[in-house]
Amino acid sequence: MTRGAPIPETVTLHVPFRVVKRGGRKEMQLPEGAAQPRRTDNTLVKALARAFRWKRLLESGEYATIAELAEREGIAPSYMTRVLRLTLLAPNIVEAILDGKPGPVVTLARVLEPFPVAWGDQRAFAGSTI
Repeated sequence: MTRGAPIPETVTLHVPFRVVKRGGRKEMQLPEGAAQPRRTDNTLVKALARAFRWKRLLESGEYATIAELAEREGIAPSYMTRVLRLTLLAPNIVEAILDGKPGPVVTLARVLEPFPVAWGDQRAFAGSTI
């Protein structure tokens, strides 16, 4: 700043955004092309952690079946099976989820539905941002 230059009394900053509802919560949506902040989906991260923990318990022989482990955890075996499928996600998709950049189509509800097993096909399933 140059000496003697007048200091403005007010500065107006225009930030274009929209408020949208997602999952019952309001979020700020920035315009296309704007740098998107990383936002970790904690429910998705928690589901991933549970899936890999359950896989480890099953592979170690601590629990012989999914039904046995599900009973111990107090959840339905069918739900546990759907969550365990998350261990089949491609490493780059898991990394994107943990980095808070899974893309708008990778949600817990979507990954609990059947998805392609082949990692290349999963990229199309997850969207081109991953």
